[in-house]
Amino acid sequence: MSFTYVSAPVPVLTSATPNSGPAAGGTTVTLTGTGLAATTAVRFGATPATSFTVVSDTHVTAVAPAGTGTVQITVTTPGGTSNGLSYTYSGAPNLSGISPNQGSTSGGNTVTLTGTNLSGATSVLFGATPATSFTVVSPTQITAVAPAATAGPVDVTVVTPGGTSTLPNAYFYVSPPVLLGVAPLSGPLAGGNTVTLTGTHLIEATAVRFGATAATSFTVVSDTQITAVVPAGAAGPVQVTVTTVGGTSNPVSYTYLAAPIVTTLVPNQGPASGGSTVTLTGSNFAQTTMVLFGAVPTGFTVVSDTHLVADVLAGVAGPVAITVTSPGGTSAPTTYTRVAPPGI
Repeated sequence: MSFTYVSAPVPVLTSATPNSGPAAGGTTVTLTGTGLAATTAVRFGATPATSFTVVSDTHVTAVAPAGTGTVQITVTTPGGTSNGLSYTYSGAPNLSGISPNQGSTSGGNTVTLTGTNLSGATSVLFGATPATSFTVVSPTQITAVAPAATAGPVDVTVVTPGGTSTLPNAYFYVSPPVLLGVAPLSGPLAGGNTVTLTGTHLIEATAVRFGATAATSFTVVSDTQITAVVPAGAAGPVQVTVTTVGGTSNPVSYTYLAAPIVTTLVPNQGPASGGSTVTLTGSNFAQTTMVLFGAVPTGFTVVSDTHLVADVLAGVAGPVAITVTSPGGTSAPTTYTRVAPPGI
């Protein structure tokens, strides 16, 4: 009887996909190479694969056994044992924190995830939505850009070759603030007056601005109301906005007003019995709220921003100060003289 010896080629491995997986094993790895058709064993280090399937002479699939660290995958055939390819067992990830833990429903802000075994992360999820992008900074840190979502809390999940870790309700989506109004609508150039802002989603306010200038101070009264102390500003309208972690609100208009200035008073004297009118000429009269004869308010008519007609009140003979008040302040006093009737 004669025997024929056939020379079998030594198998050669060129790639393993994926090249990492959880320490518990169970990952199906596709091995690519040559001379694999007669494979009799696949090993991860010294441990046989849980199972393997010869697909062709160039492909074998194998189920990774449990293991730790980095091991060499080898294939054995009648021709010998192949070269080794590295396969890394990854520990299960463990998320421990997220900062900041809230942001706008529009997304786009960057958050930092901390934990352990985060290397090789393949996915970061906010609820069921993937992060817009993410970067593995180190085995203990990932930065991720939050996607858009509806208001409310969501779980944050990291997926790595070693497994999945979830922080329940760890990130809160906040609706952007909406302003409906400001009262009063105007005030003095020096600021210092308090205004009330009304709207929705104001509870998380971090800033109130009059134009580009921050409010001197502000107090969040409720989710629908903020009181703010107006800073100094130049004459004219500015846009008031509120900023929260949810974003910056729509603007509402507030007007800085210069105080009234009285330049002339015609006539500047009259009978102590009153009953007549005087015409005041000057500037910044348009928003006049009060005209005083001494300490007593009198009736008035705003003709224009530069002209005002006021009723003369009866009083004791002698000089009396007339002042004009608006949201911009009070004018310097102008003297009107009440004249006693002639004696008989």
